[in-house]
Formats: sequence, C-alpha cells, structure tokens
Amino acid sequence: MSIPPENPANEPFRNNAATPSTDGPHSAPGTGPRPLGIIVISAVVLLEALALLVAAGLYAFQLLTGAPVASFWGAVFTLGLLLAFSLWLFAVGHFLFRGYRWTRAAALVAQLFVLTIGVPTITGGLPLAGLAMVVPALAAIIFLFEKKVLAFASRSGGSSGAF
Repeated sequence: MSIPPENPANEPFRNNAATPSTDGPHSAPGTGPRPLGIIVISAVVLLEALALLVAAGLYAFQLLTGAPVASFWGAVFTLGLLLAFSLWLFAVGHFLFRGYRWTRAAALVAQLFVLTIGVPTITGGLPLAGLAMVVPALAAIIFLFEKKVLAFASRSGGSSGAF
C-alpha cells in the first residue's frame, strides 16, 4: 500500500522541527487567528486591484469605440499593463490573506506607487480623489509593519527546508 501524495499548498507551513498545531506562541506562521491588519491590507490591495480592472475596462471600451490615440499599439500595451497589474494585485491580496511572506514586499511597493499618484492628485486640484488613494495606502503601510501582521505573514511557499 502506498501513501497518497500530499499537496503542500493545502497544509499550513511547518518547519522540519515539530511545531504544535495550536494557536499558542509557538504555532506555525500563517495559522491561528488572522490579525485585523491582514484583513485591512488585503481589502485595500483587493480594492486597488478592482479599481485597476475597472480602469482597464473603461480604457478598453474607449479603445474599441474609436477614441483617438497617438499610437494604437501603445494603447494596447497600456491596456495589457493595466490588466497585468490588476491580476498581480489580486494575487498579492489573496496570498497576503493566507499569510505568505513574499506578499508583504509586493503590497508595500504597490502602496508606494499609489502614494506617488495620490499626492500629486491632491496637490493638482482633486483633493477627494487624492485622499481616496492616500488614506488607504497609508493605513496599509502602517499595518504592514505591525507585529501581529509580521508574525502572521511569515509563511514561506515550501513545506520543507532546502537541505
């Protein structure tokens, strides 16, 4: 009789050393109660992904209805970038919610990009639109460095050591 293969993605992260499965101080990363910061950051990132998807849809509609563009292929490239970044942010939000460590850096970079657009939007005469970008981005950045968030989002992708 053979043992059926296990999918490591379905299991919580475990080190090679025995780790208890309780929610105590020695539990595995990505398990236990989900901190409020993780929920807030994931929601912010997912809403940003949704906003990019809506922007891509509006951009595609304008492109298909014959809006004048300087370069058609440049517009198609921009549409592809909007869709790619939207899909990337959906993945980051999903895996951050699950507690993977690589998502912290991706979420931080995304928030810094939002800040580089939001601050000039505020100073450019659209304060409400700028604040709608800056406030959630700042909240996400603050939560990204909270101890509970760092402890929860420390799960790596593999389930075994390198050696």
